[in-house]
Amino acid sequence: MPLKILVADDDPHIRDVLDFALRKNGHSTLMARDGREALALFQRQAPDLVVLDVGMPELDGLDVCRMIRQRSSVPIIFLSARDEEIDRILGLEIGGDDYMVKPFSPRELIARIGVIMRRAAGTATAVAADGDAVTVLVQGDLRIDPQGRAASLSSQPLGLTGTEFAILRALAEQPGYLFDRERLMAAAYDGRVRVSSRTIDSHIRNIRAKCAAAGSSSVIETLHGIGFRLGPCVADTQARTSGPGPDDRS
Repeated sequence: MPLKILVADDDPHIRDVLDFALRKNGHSTLMARDGREALALFQRQAPDLVVLDVGMPELDGLDVCRMIRQRSSVPIIFLSARDEEIDRILGLEIGGDDYMVKPFSPRELIARIGVIMRRAAGTATAVAADGDAVTVLVQGDLRIDPQGRAASLSSQPLGLTGTEFAILRALAEQPGYLFDRERLMAAAYDGRVRVSSRTIDSHIRNIRAKCAAAGSSSVIETLHGIGFRLGPCVADTQARTSGPGPDDRS
């Protein structure tokens, strides 16, 4: 499906290369030279996806991402010359869906855009025990709408990024199943893109923080050294009343 994609980078060569590659693949493009221009275009044009260079003048990509996340859950991919793990983790924790290090292949960027947009479309549905298709997953106080790509806890929207949503949906579709990082990577990135296992840890922390803000710190359980699974998904007051389970949770 053709997309309207905003690319913000202060390097004119990168803008030209991405403009050509994206248009060749059927997308329309909006090009910004710095963070302020990117925000202005975002507000006027409402793009379907944003590609942000981290190191831009005026406002850097991280600041632009924070401002966009105040009003939108549009998918965001970071580009950066910095390859330190802390930089990648920070980009994901403030709301980025993916992070690519320069130099990069435009073909890989386009592949990652395809993965993110397929994930965001939420076209898959869960299957109930009687075999009927259902459009909403309910686990305790957690509700997930796969087609609407929306998740709420105790009726409070969680505001998940596309990657966070994919991870939580995968856990909710198989409650009680223990996912190792490899399986969560496959669920979050459609099995087409390889990322560091620490990237999954960053997304898990983000999901937990958003669920805790909505009233539950027990949505995702960790079995140390093994993996993750869906927790009881109830408000903390209910969890304290029922008491902890036998598993090690974090």
